[in-house]
Amino acid sequence: MRTDSSPGTLPAREHLPAGNAGTPVLDVVIPVYNEEKDLRPCVLRLHEHLTRTFPYAFRVTIADNASTDSTPLVAARLEADIPEVANFRVEQKGRGRALRTVWSASDAPVLAYMDVDLSTDLNALLPLVAPLISGHSDLAIGSRLARASRVVRGPKREFISRAYNLILRGSLQARFSDAQCGFKAIRRDVAQVLLPLVEDTGWFFDTEMLVLAERAGLRIHEVPVDWVDDPDSTVHIVRTATDDLKGVWRIGKALTTGSLPLDRLTRPFGDDPRDRELTNVPKGLARQLVGFCVVGGLSTLFYLLLYSVFRQFSGAQIANALALLVSAVANTAANRRLTFGVRGGGAVRHQAQGLVVFGIGLALTSGSLAALNAAGGHPAHSTELAVLIAANLAATVLRFLLFRAWVFPDRGEIGPDVSTVVAAPTPSSPAYRTSPAPGTPPYGTSAPYAPLPHRRPVPYAQPHPTTQVRAGEAADGSWRDATMQLQPVRPHDTDPGDPR
Repeated sequence: MRTDSSPGTLPAREHLPAGNAGTPVLDVVIPVYNEEKDLRPCVLRLHEHLTRTFPYAFRVTIADNASTDSTPLVAARLEADIPEVANFRVEQKGRGRALRTVWSASDAPVLAYMDVDLSTDLNALLPLVAPLISGHSDLAIGSRLARASRVVRGPKREFISRAYNLILRGSLQARFSDAQCGFKAIRRDVAQVLLPLVEDTGWFFDTEMLVLAERAGLRIHEVPVDWVDDPDSTVHIVRTATDDLKGVWRIGKALTTGSLPLDRLTRPFGDDPRDRELTNVPKGLARQLVGFCVVGGLSTLFYLLLYSVFRQFSGAQIANALALLVSAVANTAANRRLTFGVRGGGAVRHQAQGLVVFGIGLALTSGSLAALNAAGGHPAHSTELAVLIAANLAATVLRFLLFRAWVFPDRGEIGPDVSTVVAAPTPSSPAYRTSPAPGTPPYGTSAPYAPLPHRRPVPYAQPHPTTQVRAGEAADGSWRDATMQLQPVRPHDTDPGDPR
């Protein structure tokens, strides 16, 4: 069910507004652990590439997660020598922990990360983040398994990567092609709501983030990449694969039980400005009809099978009532999850309402059987099934209408022509307070996030007010396209108030 009024619901995607010259549009994070040899060449090469090709202000952030060699000293020198380089130190190991901590503290509207070995060709960086800047997508990933990708690596890693992605497709119904490529980006407004739901702090962090985002209906953009395997990689393949499989089991169990609050990540109707001109359009009606028909067809087969079994030792009316009761409970549960997308509590109340709908269906089918017996005396079993199918078709139409309007209504709708417009959302705005109560850690974490100390404080944009207006209408009453265009900001263009 769409819950657009929930506190964590994301606003409609917008083209990122041009900010101050001192505020970077892109923050590229490089998580490292004992990379004293490769860190400096990686940062210098990345910085040179961004300076030469990226048309907006940027930052390169080194996320040192508990290195024990001279990596912290190398990172400190880079930060001191290059104005666009920042350095964070995380005192516990885990790539996922480092990314989540740095992304949560960053002020850039687009957040990315790449591995320190730079196995991925940097020419894919601008295509990776462009859909996030334009507002087209929520996340972006590099894919080594796309047809247009060019990959150089050994058969062992190729087999492991493809086998892992097949497992994700088969067990979690993942549709993205490459979960493990160390080349990803996310919008900050999405990260502020999505990251508290991600529990893993290691290598499974990427996969969990993508699965939750996809299940919540967020848009994931894939970019084919050129990728050359690093023969000196320190990744422990067997241990990583074991941890990944444990993570797949944990996420699959959470998705099955509905314990993940994915409604926090829903987008409102009208991401596209053209949609905002439409009025009186039922939300999700076509998708709900398809889902209801599929569930209804399977429920009918289940009902007929149960009726045939119960008919062996009871009369037609008793067999019909028992079969309809069992199939109605299963039908309500399936429609609750698959057709109307309801997660979390309220299952008992929905089942009680479903039983009322079941009573209407029982009256239709029982009345049809009574009329058949009164007309034919002792009808054949095939005739009984035909009459029950016809009665169930009539009951199905009524059941869908009652489910949509009464059992599973869309309580998050504001109105057919009114939407909430959020301008330049920031982490401080109420829309991103995902903790259940003040002082309570967010879902899936052991403690609330806190901004990390930084040698050069980064000015945060002032929060903008949230205004409720008619869809597509400006504050002065005029009608205009809500998309804002970015003005290019070259890396050498600095804010007069910036000491750099």
